[in-house]
Amino acid sequence: MITSDRKPNSPANANDPMASIPALLLVGGMGTRLRSVLSSKPKPLAPLGKISFVELLVLQLRAQGIRRVVMCTGFMAEQVQQELGDGSKWNVAIEYSRETEPLGTAGAIKLAELHLGHASHFLVMNGDSFLELDFQKLIRFHIESRAEATIAVRRVSDAARYGTVHVDAQHRVVRFSEKVGVPEPGLINGGVYVFNRDVLRAIPHGASSLEKDVLPALLDRGVFGVEQNGMFIDIGTPEDYARAQQIFDSLAKAAFADTSERASVTTDSSRVRNS
Repeated sequence: MITSDRKPNSPANANDPMASIPALLLVGGMGTRLRSVLSSKPKPLAPLGKISFVELLVLQLRAQGIRRVVMCTGFMAEQVQQELGDGSKWNVAIEYSRETEPLGTAGAIKLAELHLGHASHFLVMNGDSFLELDFQKLIRFHIESRAEATIAVRRVSDAARYGTVHVDAQHRVVRFSEKVGVPEPGLINGGVYVFNRDVLRAIPHGASSLEKDVLPALLDRGVFGVEQNGMFIDIGTPEDYARAQQIFDSLAKAAFADTSERASVTTDSSRVRNS
């Protein structure tokens, strides 16, 4: 799914305090729906132009001053680590938290706890979706609202593939609805979160789901949803992955504040289609 309402990016600043905030990227899923078009790679390494999808996310983070990244790997973990290395070629520090059995989205976060250092709050991003947003504003809202968890949410015209998020006038999440396959508008989870470190105590060891187990249980403690209007895309189906390839230049424009860097990763449309 793709939707867009563009707004400018914040410029990168290597001295920004954002550089100390860790970002966990959930890149361990099996991506079974993409196997017909991506049989030999894990989904986060799906090619887009000259780079992979997960590299787009790393560069988006770096463009806004975030330098600490933890890859929560699982399926084809070796390929992810070989592709990204320690992150030095992008001037970020990448560490790896590897699950040896499927742990679900929440279990992967729990496993990565040791990589958070002394951070009191941290970012989490799905490794198969892109959302254009201002990370600093999202984090500031989270801290000022004294939230346990803050979700970047996006209104879409067709929420059939997604569960929906219901918020009140103060942006507090009041409930989550499971996806029902009905093609109607709705507010969906954009796959970007800010969490207080204390949330880790609510995640059990072993397999668990962030969306189904942890977030609903945290509602009484304060979960907020902040609506975003920027470009949103996930690559969960072959059709949406094909569309992501077609609009890669637009994604790069949304991700990078630096136009010279944008030019270094974009390419002509014929190469994108053949990647």
